[in-house]
Amino acid sequence: MEERKVIGWAARDQSGHLSPYSFTLRETGPEDVVFKVLYCGMDHTDLHQIRNEIHSTNYPLVPGHEVVGEVVELGSEVKKFRVGDIIGVGCIVGSCGECFTCKSNIEQYCNNRIFTYNGTYKDGRPTQGGFSSAMVVHQKFVVGIPEKLAPEQAAPLLCAGVTAYSPLKQFNRSDKVVKAGILGLGGVGHLGVLIAKAMGHHVTVISSSDRKRVEALEHLGADAFLVSSNSAEMEQAVSSLDYILDTVPAVHPLQSYLSLLNVDGKLIIVGAVPNPMQFDSVDLILGMPGPLKS
Repeated sequence: MEERKVIGWAARDQSGHLSPYSFTLRETGPEDVVFKVLYCGMDHTDLHQIRNEIHSTNYPLVPGHEVVGEVVELGSEVKKFRVGDIIGVGCIVGSCGECFTCKSNIEQYCNNRIFTYNGTYKDGRPTQGGFSSAMVVHQKFVVGIPEKLAPEQAAPLLCAGVTAYSPLKQFNRSDKVVKAGILGLGGVGHLGVLIAKAMGHHVTVISSSDRKRVEALEHLGADAFLVSSNSAEMEQAVSSLDYILDTVPAVHPLQSYLSLLNVDGKLIIVGAVPNPMQFDSVDLILGMPGPLKS
């Protein structure tokens, strides 16, 4: 199948400014899905990469890894999709297919995974993301969007939603009410609250100010709101949480949040922070929280 020209919005440097960019899609193979892009979300990782804050950005860069589109062409071996289907693509579009993680269906941990953008295809061509008119993706990394789900609402689930759901599913079968903390109320934080509530957790939103209290409690249905800059509130909440889903995408102190965890509690870091963060190992040793995860 022949290559095709598409138009995207690309960053040329770390200023973060996007402008029109014409490029050629790779040749489509027998297991590839070609689709026109309908919607694409923007998350903080996109901003980090546009500004060359993580992953050593290669310019020009077309961002976007919360992509929803309509299938326009299928490779000869693609059986689970049809032309006209509404489909989605998240943050990876390839992997080695041979390692333990790939054979265990957790390709996102493959050492040779191919990111949706700022990655490199096996033929050496750079990957470009969903801020474009069309994409070509191997069928294994394409998911169908249910008919009852509006495609524009599905897009954020493909990164922010998965980022929140993946670590929280370990608590899904708990026989007790899980006390959850959601740190930060950005894109991942919003979905973290909704997913945790759907799992039956008692959810406390933790934020640096009171500004998002109404949004958290009245719009998203959180059970409590904790202002981290209020020392009295933080003291009262010590040892009250079973886990904290840390969604903050910037450097922030971890010490005060560790104190909120109960024995065997878990601090789950999912915010893509561009610089190293620190914590005091003594707090882990004496408090016996579960391992930090990311």
